Amino acid sequence: MQIQDCYPIIVTPHLFACRDFYVRWFGLEVGFESQWFIWLHGGNGTASLAFMHPEHPSSPPGPEPFSGKGMCLEFQVADASAAYERLRNEGADVTYVLRDEPFGQRRFGLFDPAGVWIDVLEQIEPAAGWWDKYMLP
Repeated sequence: MQIQDCYPIIVTPHLFACRDFYVRWFGLEVGFESQWFIWLHGGNGTASLAFMHPEHPSSPPGPEPFSGKGMCLEFQVADASAAYERLRNEGADVTYVLRDEPFGQRRFGLFDPAGVWIDVLEQIEPAAGWWDKYMLP
């Protein structure tokens, strides 16, 4: 088997609010849109994400509406400080303020309308020796 693509489908009744959120704040583009399913992509092949309404008859068995636990999306960017300033200045509800983490990330975070945690990060140099105790022998 050769996988052609892999992306999460977030089951939520808030798919249109999620569409608007990711288009506005992260510049994703709508690749497919219907009453029950929306697929978004980054336009350059680096990211894609979908939303599905929980009450459509074509939904596969199993996925329940997202409950807000056990998942986060990581959006790695070249300049987290600039992304933070833009989102804050334009009114995004950023709940984890920009900070430099000792493990080597400059990051901030917010929730999308479905309750998914979005971690926006830039890789930076970690504090000296920070990772040593976590590395496998």
